[in-house]
Amino acid sequence: MMPQLRLRRLFGASAAIMRRCGVNTGVDGAHLEEKDAPLCSACSKLDLHRILRHGVVPKTKPIPLGSLLDIIAKAELCAFCGLIKTVFQRVWLLDKLPADIDLSSIDLELYAEEKGCLQERHPPAKRLCHRLIISPTHRPKRVFDLITAARSNLVLHIQLMQEDACVFKRRPDIHGRRVGDVVDIGLIKTWLDLCRQHHHNVCQEVWWRDKDGPLPPTVRMIDVELMMIVPTPTGCRYVALSYVWGGVSGDYQTTQANILQRMSPGGLSECTLPATIADALELCRRLGERYLWVDALCIIQDSREDKGVQIGVMEQIYGGSLVTVFAIGGRNAYAGLPGLREGTRSRHQQIKTIQGLHLTVPLTSLRSLLSQSVWGTRGWTYQEGILSRRRLFFTDQQVFFECLREIFSEDVVAESQNFPGSHQPLRHTGIGGFTFHTRPTDANAASDPNIFGPAFGAVIREYTQRTLTNELDAIDAVSALTNSMAKAYNLGGGAVSKAFRYGMLLTDLNQTLLWHPAGGPSFTRRRSVPGLRGTWPSWSWVGWRGAVEFRHKWSGAQTYPTVAGSLIDVWYMYDNNGTIEKLDVRPISRATRPEVEEKVTRYSPPSGHGRIDTTIHGLPDGTLAFFTTSATFRVRKLLENTNHNKAGQYELYNILPLCGPRMVNAVGRIFLPSNLPSSELELIALAHADDEVGLHDEAHGKSYTSSFLCVMAVRFLDEKYAAVGLVERVGVGIIFEPAWLGVQLQEKVVYLA
Repeated sequence: MMPQLRLRRLFGASAAIMRRCGVNTGVDGAHLEEKDAPLCSACSKLDLHRILRHGVVPKTKPIPLGSLLDIIAKAELCAFCGLIKTVFQRVWLLDKLPADIDLSSIDLELYAEEKGCLQERHPPAKRLCHRLIISPTHRPKRVFDLITAARSNLVLHIQLMQEDACVFKRRPDIHGRRVGDVVDIGLIKTWLDLCRQHHHNVCQEVWWRDKDGPLPPTVRMIDVELMMIVPTPTGCRYVALSYVWGGVSGDYQTTQANILQRMSPGGLSECTLPATIADALELCRRLGERYLWVDALCIIQDSREDKGVQIGVMEQIYGGSLVTVFAIGGRNAYAGLPGLREGTRSRHQQIKTIQGLHLTVPLTSLRSLLSQSVWGTRGWTYQEGILSRRRLFFTDQQVFFECLREIFSEDVVAESQNFPGSHQPLRHTGIGGFTFHTRPTDANAASDPNIFGPAFGAVIREYTQRTLTNELDAIDAVSALTNSMAKAYNLGGGAVSKAFRYGMLLTDLNQTLLWHPAGGPSFTRRRSVPGLRGTWPSWSWVGWRGAVEFRHKWSGAQTYPTVAGSLIDVWYMYDNNGTIEKLDVRPISRATRPEVEEKVTRYSPPSGHGRIDTTIHGLPDGTLAFFTTSATFRVRKLLENTNHNKAGQYELYNILPLCGPRMVNAVGRIFLPSNLPSSELELIALAHADDEVGLHDEAHGKSYTSSFLCVMAVRFLDEKYAAVGLVERVGVGIIFEPAWLGVQLQEKVVYLA
């Protein structure tokens, strides 16, 4: 009997086959195609059974498929070409590519690949092929930039469905799963149970929350059975909701006028609530959970005092929930939870029967869907996602579950107990988290060098790419994250006010001052906030609109900067209506390197002890005071042909001496506004910089590894403060240590607003 005929007969009894393979047969039978879809002459020559049955086709010997454009042209006539077109549309975002991008030279090749193992491996283990990989001969840079910005996958997959696993005498693990019109609540419960039973040490008992007590009685919950708002019951288990507010009137919100009514049984009317909140109530009931936390209902929206209390414990609220439900499928609170009810989501999964096998293109990854959603652009939602230990994402395509260890989805069979050596293809395709899974081994957690980069630096970079409806929320909308970092690493002795101020990590001020506009060219403008005494300080990222980052690109590298040594030994801040206080900034000792010390004269910073006048009053809140040296240098754009001259746009400049035989040679680099009014700037020394590969003294061709200083360009802020010389930040950069010593330096107290 011909293999294809035998397989057609086999799938003629597809319901029985699917039951035997552990497949849910309750999905709409229209998906169960019995006839092979048509193929073009080239694709009909492929032996997909051999490719998927006999192991991985070596990447060095892929099967040629032909031109990308030719395959796209055949997509309507050939099922396999249609799948290839679909995978390029989803991964390369073909519909969004500019028309002038030339794809004519791109040829495609095919190989198969194992995409994970949910069981504990016992070598020698037979490698199984779950996915067909479409490999392009090259990827245009503009395509790469587009899919990177969209956080799309780089690999082009076509997956085998789980009903075909038994054809190859294998488990349904890692194979595709059919996505129905509505989500299977039983599957969601399976995800929750897997996490609660097998990730206890990671997701249940989060090490940095072990000092937290129960939620304070000022936190309220919705009792979904009695439909009323109640004080949080002791030890209650609850679900939290994260969603986009926009486009909905505030009539449904809890206020001082209706809070008493809503705290009586039946006092909360479900018919007055937006669809997203109503769906969240229904989801809780189906999951068997009684309590739900929703910010608009559980916080008294017109009470500044109540808002302040709730924001102060936001980390506990989201971090302590059984699971947080994220509404990703719409632009406002009317969008609902796609897939919870009939008719609320359309099918994106296209399953084709080819050579008797059911094949489909994996749906868009969670990470990519989030980056392209309205939810992913909002400032408040960022910390809600990061802080939650378990997350349930309702998107237009499918539902995802992500905890601190795993990620599951409707369209891939990936449920696992996380055995040693097991891995699955969805891991690392979600939003992840900023905390470490295990407690630091160092007794003094605050000395952990990883705090700054992966934690604070990454958080601020992601957060500042998002938008805020109210500028006054810029600090509050990230405060839950900074509060948790202070607790986790005992920063400032565990006192948040000593560890963070104006969104900046004060204990590592040597490093946090070195932020700069993200990307290039980037736009950053001063933030004007009505109601504040002045503005937020220029030395903090919160004083500016626009995305910022801490990964320096002086020589093309993109790594978190590591300060090699402190230059400033004492820091003060004016705050709370001009009161001055000494800051607890962690000093960093510079390591000496004999091979460098023999070549370079080192800069010895002056001490600020006893040199700062603490009796000065009237300076703006947030002003830093410290003692250092300054000098004037010229600056010139690194790329002379750029001439943007737009307010807020930043570029990379060369730093040059004012005079002398080497005045034409760059001695450093710095990020500055594109429309800089003057080519001469005052620079102040901040810290010793770590290694900078690729930079050298242009005059003598010498490499000065570990011989750089971090500097900040400043300018006078206002004639009102001329007596003390109050300055504001213009940009940060690095300069060669010998060049700094080669000019006339001025020792001074810097008052940086």
